[in-house]
Amino acid sequence: MAGENNKVVIVTGGSSGIGRCTASALKENGCIVYEFSRRNIPMEGVTHLSVDVTDEDAVNAAVQQVIQKETKIDAVINCAGFGISGAVEFTSMEQAKAQFDVNFFGTVTVNKAVLPFMRHQGKGHIVNISSVAAVAHIPFQTFYSASKAAVSSYSYALANEVKPYGIHVTVVELGDICTGFTKARQKSILGDDEYGGRISRSVSQMEQDEQNGMDPARIGRYIAGIVEKKNPAVVYVAGAQYKFLSLLCKLLPAAARGKIVGKIYG
Repeated sequence: MAGENNKVVIVTGGSSGIGRCTASALKENGCIVYEFSRRNIPMEGVTHLSVDVTDEDAVNAAVQQVIQKETKIDAVINCAGFGISGAVEFTSMEQAKAQFDVNFFGTVTVNKAVLPFMRHQGKGHIVNISSVAAVAHIPFQTFYSASKAAVSSYSYALANEVKPYGIHVTVVELGDICTGFTKARQKSILGDDEYGGRISRSVSQMEQDEQNGMDPARIGRYIAGIVEKKNPAVVYVAGAQYKFLSLLCKLLPAAARGKIVGKIYG
């Protein structure tokens, strides 16, 4: 059972990439860490629970298991997610819905499961991982961008709903990070001829940016540091260049923003 000073933290998508690095950093900070993912890739000092975040029953059972063992949940970090790419016109509804089922509704399902316990204990911290794509709106990654925009908007609204109960909600908008996320992306170049080769060129540019992106271990430590804050902000953007990009996207008129993003990825 957790001591008073040991934070109990759940990390989803903790078997790889940012989730795994975050779980490791939290463990190094002295937290009791439970990692929710479909794959069991053992990490010393971190407890794995086999959970698909799109399975509400599995999520509820796993959260109940943590409560029974630790009697509390101090923080949840929703890292589970994946990406698809391709032209909207040629993307199946099944693919589009799957993108939202994991990236958005997976986050919602986990938070819905922990909120009653956090509200009862009068404290807690929910950290939802989003992307600068939520404000930059990347063509040919439209459904990924939309799913992350949904996560960000949801987080801002949820923060006000649960603030009176001592629960903090934070959304972390990330930029390009060098992880297995790039290789795992479900790519489709259907319609590339019709779109003049723009689909493949756009995704190739994105993948190049990702492979030259930030170190995931650094991001893991950054997210773990947010969990340690007594009064965390509602939104954080990791990396100076992405903070600037995010601010620029929010300040520029839509036409100007679209022109810049379109020149890079369109």
